Amino acid sequence: MLIYDIVVVGGGPAGLAAAIEAKKNGIDNILVIERDRELGGILQQCIHNGFGLHIFKEELTGPEYAEKFINELHELGIEYKLDTIVLDISKDKIVSAINTVDGLVNIQAKAVILAMGCRERTRGALNIAGTRPVGVYNAGMAQRLINMEGYMVGKKVIILGSGDIGLIMARRLVLEGAEVIGVLARGGYAAGLGRNVVQCLDDYNIPLMLRHNIVKINGKDRVESVVVVKTDEKKQAIPGTEEVYECDAVLLSVGLIPENELSNNLGIKLDRNTGGPIVNELMETDTEGIFACGNVLHVHDVVDYVTKESQKAGKAASEYVKNQSRSIGEFIKTKPEKGVKYIVPQKIGTDNLGKTVELFMRVNDIYKESKIIIKLDDTVIRQLKRKHMIPSEMERLVLDSRLLTGKEESVLTIEISSEEE
Repeated sequence: MLIYDIVVVGGGPAGLAAAIEAKKNGIDNILVIERDRELGGILQQCIHNGFGLHIFKEELTGPEYAEKFINELHELGIEYKLDTIVLDISKDKIVSAINTVDGLVNIQAKAVILAMGCRERTRGALNIAGTRPVGVYNAGMAQRLINMEGYMVGKKVIILGSGDIGLIMARRLVLEGAEVIGVLARGGYAAGLGRNVVQCLDDYNIPLMLRHNIVKINGKDRVESVVVVKTDEKKQAIPGTEEVYECDAVLLSVGLIPENELSNNLGIKLDRNTGGPIVNELMETDTEGIFACGNVLHVHDVVDYVTKESQKAGKAASEYVKNQSRSIGEFIKTKPEKGVKYIVPQKIGTDNLGKTVELFMRVNDIYKESKIIIKLDDTVIRQLKRKHMIPSEMERLVLDSRLLTGKEESVLTIEISSEEE
């Protein structure tokens, strides 16, 4: 059996940052396990720019951002295995993995960092009527086919879902010579970042069709057309609004799901709002010595925040390995209230507080001229004004730890209030 101090599952931006930070904090015996043929994760197919503005203060493409961490991983001599699938993780932190070189291997770790990222929601989850012709792709798969494999997915394309990958692929398809009929959103706003709506749709005259949905895909061998309907405020189809659009490809950008099969099998408690593990301020799950970071924890909007969060997990895992003990102090629980979809971390250990505590949250609707109200039990400890908040953009909140000191077993709630309230 192989033995390592820390095993990192996932070699994308989260796993790389966590491994590097653990190494910098004095842990030499680290292994990164990546299922793909190269390190870097999803960044390798994201050839557009916009990465690294927070971390490196410059605009990079996805591969350029990944390369900086891959180079550092090599310089630090951190071991990694490619084309390797993790099959199981036990509560004793035995990682079972398989590849074509080693076969089935068991790896004993002192700490494990989960950084498996997320996957796309598929057509099967949408119940769209029709057959199964060639030409229906998840937006991320289309991105990989075009940017990495050199295949074009269609000449006349319609995109369902206004997530960031869908918006970016609309522009990418136009640049490759395709016609994009439009990007459809079932609701009244785009699900992606505002800057992507402007840079990817507006700048290329691609229609954003709000309150529209695809209800049927036509075609036997290849996609021939789709039936589109208008939707009401509850995102339900409005009868009599059906319209047929001819196309030869449909891209789906309808949400991302944290990749937590391993976490589930391990018995780690998951947050139904994020789809990821419940963690404390050190990114440690409820299973001792198992940490989680990046999109496997909650879906991020900016990769720089993935890096910062993963560095926190790497440092905490290294401290756990050196001390071989975990925090057993009391926790402050975090609880989303009115207007808030989720808060990460879900609990804050009162004996681990540094100078500040960092919280990430998302709102569940569009809010203008509003306030974020943070309460500890029934006492308001901070209010933050925001001119504009949308569900697609994460909010990062930094609290002075002195506000939480001595408040064991309290509940920290966050809610949204309009300026008039």
